[in-house]
Amino acid sequence: MVKFKIVVSDPKSGKSKSIEVEGPKAAPFIGKKIGDTIDGVVIGMPGVKLLITGGSDKDGFPMRPDVHGGVKTRVLLSGGPGFKPKDKGERRRKTVRGNMITEDTMQINVKIIEKEEKT
Repeated sequence: MVKFKIVVSDPKSGKSKSIEVEGPKAAPFIGKKIGDTIDGVVIGMPGVKLLITGGSDKDGFPMRPDVHGGVKTRVLLSGGPGFKPKDKGERRRKTVRGNMITEDTMQINVKIIEKEEKT
């Protein structure tokens, strides 16, 4: 059974909240990639559009938008998700997860891009 922790960020208020989904509610997320949009109804937030911005797998390795598929691989990084260089020009080989959500993904980061106004 697949279980995800969804972290929903609201850029307007600067706040975020965590929602756990599992089983059939988690199924719409499998196969989605970083940068895809999803309807908020699947996590109990009707009238909201969500943008997938990242996440991490069960071992804590971060997802990178430039690594394709759901694979875990070692890539040479100079910055961005997965590595913060201490010196200028520093590069290191780090283990990261690809940009596709799979069963191994534990946390998914999303942000609200469109909120339906109540009248």
